Amino acid sequence: MQKITPSLWFNMNAEEAISFYSSIFKNSKVTDKSYYQEGMGIPAGTLLAATFHLEGQEFLAINAGPQFPFTEAVSFTVYCETQEEVDYYWSKLTADGGSEVQCGWLKDKFGLSWQITPTIMTKLLTDPDKEKSGRAMQAMMKMVKLDIAALEKAFNGK
Repeated sequence: MQKITPSLWFNMNAEEAISFYSSIFKNSKVTDKSYYQEGMGIPAGTLLAATFHLEGQEFLAINAGPQFPFTEAVSFTVYCETQEEVDYYWSKLTADGGSEVQCGWLKDKFGLSWQITPTIMTKLLTDPDKEKSGRAMQAMMKMVKLDIAALEKAFNGK
């Protein structure tokens, strides 16, 4: 068991969300489910909570209603080695009602925020040459979905 597990509060669509995320992240599994019982204010047999894993990260999904919607204050970062991987996660997570934001950020159809980030970003933005890293930062600030080739081109001053 992980020491710290993110809990995600869904508006009575946790099963749909778990299925959606499991279809995107190939290394996924559901390990536990609990259900509402009679007298709990929600129809008996409705999913109450589930523990699931995406790429080795454990999450707890709570199926509890609209009281606490997701905000951008919390997001999950998906590190990508290639542009193909960036494109894959971007298209999958924005599908069916998700939305593009800026600088590699998006919201999925459940309102959860994600950052689809090329692994090279850390190198580009922390380079000791402030001119190079500044050009990469300026290029990133103009993007919605991040473009690795364009970021590298800006970094290299081309």
